[in-house]
Amino acid sequence: MDASVNRIPSSKDERALLFGVRMRGTDARHVEASLDELELLVTTAGAVVVDRHIVTRESIDASFIVGKGYLDVIAEMIRDRDIRLIVFDLNGIRPAQVRNLEDRLKCRVVGRTEIIMEIFARRARSAEAKIQVEMAQLKYILPRLKGLGGVLSRLGGGIGTRGPGEKMLETDRRHVLRRIKTLNQKLERIKKHRDTARKGRRNEIVVAVVGYTNAGKSTLINCLAHDDLFVEDRLFATLDSYTRAVYLADGKKCLMVDTVGFIRNLPSSLIESFRSTLEEIRNADFLIHVIDISSPDIESNRNTVQQELHDLGCADKKTILFFNKADLLHDEATLNRVIGHYPDAVIGSAALGTGLDELKLKTLQICDASGAADLLLTE
Repeated sequence: MDASVNRIPSSKDERALLFGVRMRGTDARHVEASLDELELLVTTAGAVVVDRHIVTRESIDASFIVGKGYLDVIAEMIRDRDIRLIVFDLNGIRPAQVRNLEDRLKCRVVGRTEIIMEIFARRARSAEAKIQVEMAQLKYILPRLKGLGGVLSRLGGGIGTRGPGEKMLETDRRHVLRRIKTLNQKLERIKKHRDTARKGRRNEIVVAVVGYTNAGKSTLINCLAHDDLFVEDRLFATLDSYTRAVYLADGKKCLMVDTVGFIRNLPSSLIESFRSTLEEIRNADFLIHVIDISSPDIESNRNTVQQELHDLGCADKKTILFFNKADLLHDEATLNRVIGHYPDAVIGSAALGTGLDELKLKTLQICDASGAADLLLTE
């Protein structure tokens, strides 16, 4: 069963209302930044964000998330603005909460996890990515089969309903477990093939290009390798790892691997399912960390990637920082701050090709330090 084709088609331009939940004592700026990102995610998934709100609470309500008293306010927004989808900036909303909210509001309710999985399901292109996405969906659904009840059988399209399909969702736990086992076996075969390919390039320097989603990793590799990897100004434009040869100087080259972008609160099931792809980072000789210098949340994005690299056991790998999209930055104070905080970083624009000579020079220096004999000569 293919996660990319056996899905309910989603509605176009679905009108959505976003809610962030701020616990008392937490930094309001972090909640706003997370909600900004959720808005980008929902837009990427194809919905129209009509409005967004932040609800302050002492704790998450066990039945209705935001509390029973606030439901009348939400219901009025739904009626007045023709809302079809409510999205909470929370991962792992409990099935009972979804059921209670949908019964009261007569509107579909999803969380951050469902939105990200929707995007991954749309973006999956290779056989491996499709398997990984379906695996993540099934692992997410599995502990919720009993609690979701009628929610799994809701009809119609729309964001959040894009899963392995109604037929799969209505099967029992054993069927889902069998499917997960089959997908694991397929991924294991792909992993063996990947390991074989990796052994074939043991004498080459491999550089993994990492970064926050939409930081411009694929654009950078395109420019360095003079290639045409798929590029789009959207979150998670590519889910696959691609390897391209990059010539650094006369007679010397390295291999650069494009990897899936990171994001705040990436669902654990997706991280686990994409583990084989992320192994490319672990097996790389060193990293190029691409950061969008025009982003309003540079440090938070960098810290998110650093945390994920730590979880992968790669936090201590030699890393070159490349601050991309300098052509979109019109704030001299931000530029000076980055230069001051990261004096060894490279600042440029992959889209315009600026800063790439310096980046190639730094890459070459690390390659030489790793052993110049390992670099392949050009023919």
